[in-house]
Amino acid sequence: MDESKGTPESDFSIECFQNYAAPEVFIQGLAGIVDQQDVETMIRAQKQMLQRFEKTNEMLTNCNALSISRLKTVGPEFKKHIQLLSETKKDLDYIFKKIRVIKTKLSSQYPEAFAEAVRSSFAEECEEDENEHENKQKLDNNRRSLHIKSENVQSQFDASRRASE
Repeated sequence: MDESKGTPESDFSIECFQNYAAPEVFIQGLAGIVDQQDVETMIRAQKQMLQRFEKTNEMLTNCNALSISRLKTVGPEFKKHIQLLSETKKDLDYIFKKIRVIKTKLSSQYPEAFAEAVRSSFAEECEEDENEHENKQKLDNNRRSLHIKSENVQSQFDASRRASE
């Protein structure tokens, strides 16, 4: 019996753990291994995180409440704008329908004049597109020349700085 005192099993008397279930005995054994100061550090860290999460949750709750109140004030305005857009769309649909009817009547009554008007309108659109394209190219060229000039100025500045050093 004296030989059993040196083994780890001898530290825990089996008789005192007979009233506990196996998981409870295991947890008690682990509790003796873990450093209590480390456990306290982890608990403090968890409490700090809990406080942060509670503050964050409170801030999000306030943000949601503010969003709801703003939505209530802005909602009727959105409805008015939606109604205005719907009415405008209906008006435009009606106008385009009338224009189609007028075009159909004109093309049937005056086919030659209508065809010429369509050609001249198409030519004007092509000219506008070309002018727009040319203006865009000029703008791009101006940007490139400004970029090149700024690079030249920068290189001159760098050279003069090196010379002064």
